[in-house]
Amino acid sequence: MRIAIPTEIKPLEGRVGLIPEACADLIAVGHQVRVQQGAGEASGYPDSAYTKLGVGILPDAVAIYDWAELVIKVKEPYGPEPQMLRADQTLFCFLHLAANEALTHSLLATGVTAIAFETLADGGGLPILAPMSDIAGRIAVQAGSHLLWRPEGGKGLLLGGLPAAQRGRVVILGAGQAGGNAARMAAALGAEVTIFDTQRTRMEAMRELGANVTALYPYQESLAEAVATADLLIGAVLIPGAQTPHLVSRELVGQMQPGSVVVDISVDQGGCIETIRPTTYEEPTYVEEGVTHFGVANMPGAVPKSASQALSAAMIPYLQRLASGQWRDDPVLGEALNLSGGELIYPVLRDQYLRKQTKKIV
Repeated sequence: MRIAIPTEIKPLEGRVGLIPEACADLIAVGHQVRVQQGAGEASGYPDSAYTKLGVGILPDAVAIYDWAELVIKVKEPYGPEPQMLRADQTLFCFLHLAANEALTHSLLATGVTAIAFETLADGGGLPILAPMSDIAGRIAVQAGSHLLWRPEGGKGLLLGGLPAAQRGRVVILGAGQAGGNAARMAAALGAEVTIFDTQRTRMEAMRELGANVTALYPYQESLAEAVATADLLIGAVLIPGAQTPHLVSRELVGQMQPGSVVVDISVDQGGCIETIRPTTYEEPTYVEEGVTHFGVANMPGAVPKSASQALSAAMIPYLQRLASGQWRDDPVLGEALNLSGGELIYPVLRDQYLRKQTKKIV
């Protein structure tokens, strides 16, 4: 199969779809692999790292998409990319279509077959999404801690505290992969951490992080009380394939102290905090209700070398099965299919899309 890796063009997105060693594994079993010129440079992989392992280099995106049977990306098609796709191609990347109706329309019009990393479930987990959630959870705390500094518009608080100074309060919505990593990072800094989840096993794991971590069920009253006193509020709620429900209202954000910080990791699925909207690393923050919001939708793109290595390792077992061409009967890949032939396939995404269209007609 002809497997192509274009350069990511989302603002300040440094990751690459496959690192050279992963490409070499595909070539070893008979596939052809081409990378767009310069695609790996931001991740620390110059073109020479690919060519010495047998990967071909194509000069631009037009050449890459024209040649490809299977397109491997990191982020969703951006800018002119949807128009370069064809019905005879397969796309394998993060899509996050639930909160992006315009992209959904564009991809349906191409007829492309698209399988999303974030809906690929195996053994009760989301193996390709998981390492990116690990990174995003850690970055959420690092970014939030920095934004609490006075020069950044924050309240001038050291998140972990120190002798004779109060610890910062971190509130996290969701104790899954991203939220759990955020909790570990914040707890290790010494902050007072309150994390909300509905699953007892997750709450037990969070309590084991230390005496400075409290895990609670998200009763509305308990949630409201915690958010109002939070120095750093982190959203980390995920419903695979679906738009994230708002758990925190604008009114509740307005009760936070001026200079507090909101980081919503789930922003690419719509966000679980009403005041969040997608941003990029070019302009990562804005202020709503006196609170600094960090809404970068590709948070792991800031550490592209680490992220690309982790992403390739997680992806390659499934990519090898996908590239075989016999994947539609594969229970994992088949159930991760988002759209094909101009139709939405993934049930949650399809149902949500149809509801939105029905509301527009009514």
